[in-house]
This record gives sequence, C-alpha cells and structure tokens, in this order.
Amino acid sequence: MSFELRGIDKLNDQERMDELINYIKIQLGDEDDSLALMSNISSFIMATIANLNWAGFYFLKENELVLGPFQGLPACTRLSLDKGVCAKAFREAKITKVDDVHEFADHIACDNASESELVIPLFYEDKVYGVLDLDSPSKNNFTDIEVNGFRKIGKLIEEKIYLG
Repeated sequence: MSFELRGIDKLNDQERMDELINYIKIQLGDEDDSLALMSNISSFIMATIANLNWAGFYFLKENELVLGPFQGLPACTRLSLDKGVCAKAFREAKITKVDDVHEFADHIACDNASESELVIPLFYEDKVYGVLDLDSPSKNNFTDIEVNGFRKIGKLIEEKIYLG
C-alpha cells in the first residue's frame, strides 16, 4: 500500500479526519498482523492530524497498561491503572478528553511538551483491553471532530485487533 500526503495541509480538520479514517480502513483490509497494523495506524495519525506530539497504544498486561506501537518521543513503558489519563479512560471505559493536562490532578507527564490529551478505550467483548492515546503540545487541541473521528477509529481497530 502506498501512502501519500500531498495536499493534506490544505484540508480542514474534518477532511483530515475523513482521510485518516479512509487510510485506516484500507490498512485494516490489507494487513492481518496486529503489530504492523498498530504501527502504521499510529504513523497515519501523526502524519495526518495537525498539532500532535504523540500517538500510540497501551494494552492491559498483568494489571497495568504496557506500551505498544507509537509515534513520538520515547514514552512511559508501564502505567498503573490508578493514575493518569490513560488509566482513567481504561477504568471508566469511556473516551477521556483533557483540555489542559496541568489541571488533571494525577496526569503522568511522559512528554513535558504535552498540554492536552485524548484517550480512546479499545474494547473486546465489552471489556476494555487497551487504549489509543493522543497528546498535543497545545491546550484545548481536541475538538468534537477529533473526538467523534477517533471514536470511529476505535471501533475500526476493535473489529480487527485484539491483544488481550
């Protein structure tokens, strides 16, 4: 599969999200290996969505979230389930958007440049098995377009990838 971003900078946020969803649908249809899929999905996200400094996955393993494929600076490899935005999204089994991570009482700063965060829980048979984590170097970066788009992306991922 060839990936080209020509003209993406001319697209508005909704058009970028639509392109991202299309890229992910194609990739999910073309590839069966979960590691390869997650690696490319995180790369597609970073290449397509403006103003991100980190995009990647964490998966439940022995009562903690363990780092999966990602794009960005090196990250925390293990997260407890009782602290941080990823843990909150995992525990509550719902999308968690934090407009200012400095206002989130137990935020875990894996990258000090992060100012806002969006975390999408991933489900298998109605149980959360991991999260898709997105960080931005700008406060209030994630709009309803991103929340709704990444909700759809989470559903697409759930149809093909399970690491539990």
